[in-house]
Amino acid sequence: MTWFICEVAFRMRRFLSELKRRKVYRVAIAYAVAAWLVAQVVTQIFPVFEVSQWALRSMIVLLIAGFPIALILAWAFDITPEGIKRTDRVDLTQAQARRVEAIPAKSIAVLPFENLSDDPENAYFADGVHDDILSSLSKISDLKVISRTSVRQYKEGVRNLREIGQALGVAHILEGTVRRVGNRVRVNAQLINAQTDAHIWADTFDRELTNLFALQSELAERITAALRANLSARERASMQIHPTSGLAAYELFLRARELFRWSGVGDPLENGVKALRLIDQAVARDPQFALAYSLGSRLNAELYWFGHDRSRARLNNAKAAADVALRLQPDLGDAHLALAFFYYYGYRDYKRARAEIEIAQQATPNDSEISDAAGAVGRREGRGNR
Repeated sequence: MTWFICEVAFRMRRFLSELKRRKVYRVAIAYAVAAWLVAQVVTQIFPVFEVSQWALRSMIVLLIAGFPIALILAWAFDITPEGIKRTDRVDLTQAQARRVEAIPAKSIAVLPFENLSDDPENAYFADGVHDDILSSLSKISDLKVISRTSVRQYKEGVRNLREIGQALGVAHILEGTVRRVGNRVRVNAQLINAQTDAHIWADTFDRELTNLFALQSELAERITAALRANLSARERASMQIHPTSGLAAYELFLRARELFRWSGVGDPLENGVKALRLIDQAVARDPQFALAYSLGSRLNAELYWFGHDRSRARLNNAKAAADVALRLQPDLGDAHLALAFFYYYGYRDYKRARAEIEIAQQATPNDSEISDAAGAVGRREGRGNR
């Protein structure tokens, strides 16, 4: 019964909103005022000219009968500078115009890359290439870059790029494939205008795995140039910074990052512990791997927060790893985000967490995970819905 009442109330609110949108309220008030004035005039004038009571009653009946007709016409039609048009058609045209105007020209969605390697286990590698291109683009404040979580739904299935562009609110889409064979990697990528389906450019990058990071930087630079995005000196320099000099360390990091995301598969504690072992191996191979230390900090903080391991040692490990990452790369957004989660999860210190999030946002303005963290801290501080 409660569900039925809620449903009726919802439908009634929607109907009243539609009446307002179609200006039915406005027409009803205007008609009522005009009809009242006409009725006042005829009741005063008709007797003076000895007009029959039948004619007077007929006039009143016509005024009353015209009321629902006026409402029906108001519902169905609208007056525009181009003339009278059906309301739905007018609203559709205006909505389409608003959507076109609302989509920034410097906006892009990078769809998940398809793994074409013979070994399906290399799917994590294709995901890593995709993520790192996104990470490079997310550092550019002049671009609107759609988050990984938003594009993940398009990893499989038939892709209608125009529909995807409209759904995500972007003017451009990058899609591609990754094929790894031995010590070589081939990346096919194409940049497409999502509004016209026209190819802006398409290219194949065939490199040694040792040149993978340079390939990713080149792709990000070509996208930036095609979208005519303005780059600050700091942003240009950050695109040239490679996370590690060792490919083996990078692969360990990629596997750990996939486990960190968990995706609802497997046991979170088991995944977290396994990911930390991979991070330990990665930083053992490359002690300068700041991004791996950042992920290690996040893993420790997550395990502490979600009750899997509430030991002080777990929290200390999170802080130590974040400190190492910041010592290696003081401007690394991921490291500041890791420190923010340490303060958030470990001590409910929302002021310090917010300060670190703000630094991370300056370093990586398009990272949706940072925005989500800001929202979570804001809610805890009572500045949003709990």
